[in-house]
Amino acid sequence: MKFQKAFTLLIIFFTLTLFSQSDNIYRAEKDKVHDLIHTKLKVDFNFKEKELNGEEWLTIKPHFYETDKLTLDAKAMLIHKVTMNKQTLAYNYDDFKLIIDLPRAYKRTEEFTIYIKYTARPEKVKQKGSAAITSAKGLYFINPTGLDKNKPTQVWTQGETEASSCWFPTIDSPNQKTSQELYITVPNKYVTLSNGKLEKQINNTNGTRTDFWNFKKKHAPYLFFMGIGEYEIIKDSYKNIPVDYYVEKKYAPYAKEIFGKTPEILGFFSKITGIEYPWNKYAQIVGRDYVSGAMENTTAVIHGEKAYQMPGQLIDENIQENTIAHEAFHHWFGDLVTAESWSNLTVNESFANYSEYLWREYKYGKEDADAHLLKATEGYKNGQNFDKHLVRFNYHDKEDMFDAVSYNKGGAILHMLRNYLGNEAFYAGMNNYLTTHKYSTGEAHQLRLAFEEVSGKDLNWFFNQWYFNSGHPKLEVSYDFNKLRKTVTVNIIQNQENEFKFPFVIDVFEGSKRTRHNVFVNGKDASFTFPYIKQPNLIQVNANGVLLCDINENKILSDYIHQLKYAVNYVHKKEALIEVAKNQDDKKAFNAIANAMGDDYYKIRILALENINLVNKNSKKRAIEKIKQLAMSDSKTLVQAAAIETLGKLIDPELKAVFEKGLESKSYAVLGKSLVGMYYIDKELAITKSKTLPNAVKKIIATPLTRIYLEENDDDELVFIAGNVMSGMYLSQNRKIQSLYKKAYNKIAKSNNTAAIKNLADDIVSKGIQYKQYNFDKVGVNLLRQVVDKQKKANLSNKISNIEIAKVAMAKLLE
Repeated sequence: MKFQKAFTLLIIFFTLTLFSQSDNIYRAEKDKVHDLIHTKLKVDFNFKEKELNGEEWLTIKPHFYETDKLTLDAKAMLIHKVTMNKQTLAYNYDDFKLIIDLPRAYKRTEEFTIYIKYTARPEKVKQKGSAAITSAKGLYFINPTGLDKNKPTQVWTQGETEASSCWFPTIDSPNQKTSQELYITVPNKYVTLSNGKLEKQINNTNGTRTDFWNFKKKHAPYLFFMGIGEYEIIKDSYKNIPVDYYVEKKYAPYAKEIFGKTPEILGFFSKITGIEYPWNKYAQIVGRDYVSGAMENTTAVIHGEKAYQMPGQLIDENIQENTIAHEAFHHWFGDLVTAESWSNLTVNESFANYSEYLWREYKYGKEDADAHLLKATEGYKNGQNFDKHLVRFNYHDKEDMFDAVSYNKGGAILHMLRNYLGNEAFYAGMNNYLTTHKYSTGEAHQLRLAFEEVSGKDLNWFFNQWYFNSGHPKLEVSYDFNKLRKTVTVNIIQNQENEFKFPFVIDVFEGSKRTRHNVFVNGKDASFTFPYIKQPNLIQVNANGVLLCDINENKILSDYIHQLKYAVNYVHKKEALIEVAKNQDDKKAFNAIANAMGDDYYKIRILALENINLVNKNSKKRAIEKIKQLAMSDSKTLVQAAAIETLGKLIDPELKAVFEKGLESKSYAVLGKSLVGMYYIDKELAITKSKTLPNAVKKIIATPLTRIYLEENDDDELVFIAGNVMSGMYLSQNRKIQSLYKKAYNKIAKSNNTAAIKNLADDIVSKGIQYKQYNFDKVGVNLLRQVVDKQKKANLSNKISNIEIAKVAMAKLLE
């Protein structure tokens, strides 16, 4: 499972602070009373009622103890019949558990098959979702009656954590494994996707077709998947294994641009794990209104519609690539070997999280991977996560495990473990764990044993402090120079409650010469002394950026200038650039930022462009000329866009040629920034260009267009702006963008534009329903009440109809 970006919504952040704290309930691995062996399903659909008609043949056996009862998870279903060998069986059902009386007591050596006829009713499911997975009803009908002409009809499932039992009875636990057969009957116009191989398709006489999907190997029930819709199937392959991309027709020409690195990703992961991709196909499908970022259903990954990108976006950056890698690696960690309990979720998710680093390091280099790791660790640190254990047996709800500890911190911990063991031992340890537990389950202790067996090292200390404890080192660092002896002593004090021990890297810089020292901190107070020849210009601690920690040290501007120029790790370059940028009245500091615009790594160039101070521009012509060069010809379009945005702040007519060139760019990032830059020197040209853009492009660059239209007081564009207000106010993490859309909301709310108010109200209702469990429906009601109040106070010809629109929308949210 990959988090959706909505995880960082402000409303979700507040929810997490209230509900993600641990409680005192011990959450054990689920007892195995029975073992699933095989699941056979036949399903068809009542689209109007959003229901599934199902038949199930469930083959099962007692795990160890003899038993004459079988308990299955089955949520909000109608149970029509339960039989064994045509004998009707008695059962009790409470909308959550189906308890079946078996004909006799069965021993652990005896398999038996139960037949169940049922109706799944996902709309009546009562269990809630989480910040990571925003709903938990298992089966989702998207625009089932086709009333919304702007949205296709689709059906898809989401099993994690325990929602597969919303569409078929099962033992819905990650410590179960079963093979499966699935017969899906749908109208002929739809294609289907499920786990395993499409064995055959049968055309029925009533305009429907039955597709038979067969999955012969075993996997956990939460990994069952079914997807249905009008999709184009784009064919690809890895070796002799089919790799397919299921996309809507509009995006078929770009499917390989979006997903086309998948075969290379599978090959890379096969190499580093030492285990060839273990399944018979790899398919990816995009689901509308999907409830998370993506999900690793075995051989049938589903992505949210954020995966859909146009060429003008892909030329800048494929924002789904990390997710594609993440879900692919789950086919080893998660699907092949599954965490035996949600307490051990990190055994799945930390590896998937870290696979993003491994892929980026392989494909784009270490600096790019380090930048990605920094963003992930900042995500962990910025949440209320310090007191959470990585492996947690006490938690409020299983959904709470899907957080930046299980994912981000877990990935950072694996990075430390890899650094400690070395690449060869780390990869061999992964192979040992996967080989030993393939098609079964595992936990953190077994992971430790696998790495210990390979490396010969004791890792209890590492797992005890990182997996079974909380927090990270908070270090106070100081330096003592002995000029007589020509030595420097680095003093390290740990200020957090728990004591950590860890390898630590310290670089001593004498001018451009860097000497690296590898030490091991084994207490709360440690000191290390190193010789030097020339007085050091900089001491860089955690120089390889590997240790997950907070560091407090006293550095002056000259230290940061030297660090920006010579540091080798992205985290230290970024830290130095931000600090140096605060002091650009100092000529050396300004020159350091200007020089950073030429850094080899594009994200440092962008950061320098975003932070350079061009006040008194006449004295900074050389830097401005460099920015123009970046705007016109940098190899990265995102750098071009950042340079154009920086130049736009100058409001200089002499830069018109730069913006004109940007308006013809294939890059949407460059186009958007160029429109804003041009607007302030040639409004007519910018407005004319914006009006000629296709609607699909306008939607993608909505923020710069909104800025222009608001400043222009262009009421004709309020309808367009209204459709983006809620995402801008609540989905963006950028305060300037939030402020921009707040201004847009206020303008629309008191306007006479009925179409814009209708668009705004529809967007509020949509977001209110989508994020209802985070009380966003209440946020939406409040926003709509403000619309009513603003309309009442205004002297508008459409006041009555506008108020009615807002009230109808409120009623929908209050249902």
